[in-house]
Amino acid sequence: MPRQVDHEGRRRLIAEAVCRLADERGLEGVTLRDVAARAEVSMGAVQRCFGTKEEMLLFALGYVGEAIGERVRARLVRSPAQSAASALGHAATEVALLREEHRAEARVWLAFVAQAAVSAPLAKTLRANYAALHAAFARLIAEACEGADGPAGLDPQREARAVLALADGLTTHVLIGHLGPREAEEVLHAHLRGLWEGPAAGR
Repeated sequence: MPRQVDHEGRRRLIAEAVCRLADERGLEGVTLRDVAARAEVSMGAVQRCFGTKEEMLLFALGYVGEAIGERVRARLVRSPAQSAASALGHAATEVALLREEHRAEARVWLAFVAQAAVSAPLAKTLRANYAALHAAFARLIAEACEGADGPAGLDPQREARAVLALADGLTTHVLIGHLGPREAEEVLHAHLRGLWEGPAAGR
């Protein structure tokens, strides 16, 4: 009998190879031939999984976004002792990819962001990822504002956009060495503390 192929497992294996190559060379250096070699599969296997290079890159972007999203969701599963404000801080830190163990993932993410500037399908996928994160951040900010001690007058949608943009920008600052991970985390959490101190504090 012919051997059955785990199609989804092979697609994920190829996505991992794309990410390793993108980390080393940027997306410009990712070719189908090199991906096949890195994944240790045939060119035919890659082409059976993905009709085009763009389709392969879209799947790989989804693979990276899924990994980041899983960590964010894990941070959002709160114990009774964890407030919405602290959950937002943890989730924003995950999005910023500040820790050393996430440095390769940060390089790959930024490689996709750069490519999305000239690729409408990649840009569409990124917008969906950012929209989901924005919605989660806005929900947490609204929940934090509903508490008895919560700040009044905050616009959760606007503040969620600011937190997401700050976390996303800090990824670049750390990656190029403008800020160290600890400095970047201090910037992020100082901004969040400013939210909970209320609109009158420094606004």
